[in-house]
Amino acid sequence: MLSGCSVYNFTGTGKIDAKTFQVNFFQNNADLIEPGIDRQFTLALQDLIQNQTNLNLVSNSGDLVYEGEIVDYRTTPMTATAVTSGGDVGAAQNRLTIRVNVRFTNKKKETDDFEKPFEFYYDYPGATLPTGAVLNTAIQTIFERITQDIFNDSLAKW
Repeated sequence: MLSGCSVYNFTGTGKIDAKTFQVNFFQNNADLIEPGIDRQFTLALQDLIQNQTNLNLVSNSGDLVYEGEIVDYRTTPMTATAVTSGGDVGAAQNRLTIRVNVRFTNKKKETDDFEKPFEFYYDYPGATLPTGAVLNTAIQTIFERITQDIFNDSLAKW
């Protein structure tokens, strides 16, 4: 027989006393603004926690609270192509990087609280613009990694 009031989940979260969580809106404070990624990130983090735990999502007074902001959104050239006859050097590959600052509060176990940045990137061909399907794939890939890293640091305790 299993009993008690702890939550147990086979995704690696082990025992936690929390029953609820909340994810506050992650404002986009990056110098370069990509419209809508703040909402996308907030929903991605909510979805991941809901899918990997038995915790209930609440809008306030959660046992676990995730909050923060998107602090960096940038594209940088990673590798250069050869110099053309016109003297131009192009990027053979570009990298989109997103960094999110996260404050995690565990009202049941304050020693688990943290504030730290999470960052990931997506490389794409230099001749391609980060728009449409390329941008959607990049953001989805980056957010999957960042939200999983946040989950691992806050709940998985591997």
